[in-house]
Amino acid sequence: MSGLDLSFDDAQQAIADAVAHFCRDRCHDDVVRAAATRFPQDLWRGLAELGVLALATPEGGGGAVEVVAAMESLGRAVFPGPLAATFVATQLLPEAERARVLSGAALVALGAPPLLPWAPLARVFVELCEEGAWRAEPVGPVEAVETLGGESWGRVRLRRLEALAEVGRARSLGDLALAAWLAAAGRRLVEDAAEHARTRRQFGRPLASFQAVSHPLADAAIDLDAAATLARIAAWHWDATEGRAAARAASARLAAAEASLRAARVAHQVFGALGVTIDGPAFLVSRRIRQLVAHAPGPELGRAALLARLGL
Repeated sequence: MSGLDLSFDDAQQAIADAVAHFCRDRCHDDVVRAAATRFPQDLWRGLAELGVLALATPEGGGGAVEVVAAMESLGRAVFPGPLAATFVATQLLPEAERARVLSGAALVALGAPPLLPWAPLARVFVELCEEGAWRAEPVGPVEAVETLGGESWGRVRLRRLEALAEVGRARSLGDLALAAWLAAAGRRLVEDAAEHARTRRQFGRPLASFQAVSHPLADAAIDLDAAATLARIAAWHWDATEGRAAARAASARLAAAEASLRAARVAHQVFGALGVTIDGPAFLVSRRIRQLVAHAPGPELGRAALLARLGL
């Protein structure tokens, strides 16, 4: 690993910059808040037209590092939708069905029934569990479930139609994509809280001058940087098709989940009363972090993969 350059090359940085510019133009905070009640389909199609959903596929080219470059920008914008699930699905689905997903015309519901994220809006269903993955279809209606994180979840029974191959590699891509998103979203929270601490005065001094405020923020930033680095390392190994990619992706996801949850706790504390209000600056981000941490494939599979690698 010595000498491994984890910085983006010109093409990868161009992807990150293009996605960041797209988000600044079209994914404002009010759009993210509104997505909790009505999914912004036009925004999702715009992301597809940008080519992001096709990354790491035969149609779109690139690989996992390009996915991470895009997800870092999307996480910072708290971009809504089944992003990681889409990257998993596009590795598994046959060409015709994959095309519907890549165009943005069909959302993906991925996970183990009966409770699936995005099921009420999905047109493509992939059952994913420890035993494997299957292309599936709903049996009966989908019962919508309200969630604190502002995502459209649903209870549904699925009928398995076709077993899907390359599950492990697809799951790893989803893990590292989610890790990149979570680390970036957590970093936004920490930076927003740090700016608040610099400008908010208490006892005649900026909040940031108190070690009880500045030190937890610094610790959270360090943890998030480490998680983002792990995601880039995992992406590099995924692209190199090395055998350790699955364990590294699982490690990145677990690290990003823990670091982003810690960042959310610290940010809420720094913001004080603003941190506990639904319309406040922290809740917009932390609600999505808490929800995405639990997305399929869940953290249990990642822990099992790491323990198995250690012979435990």
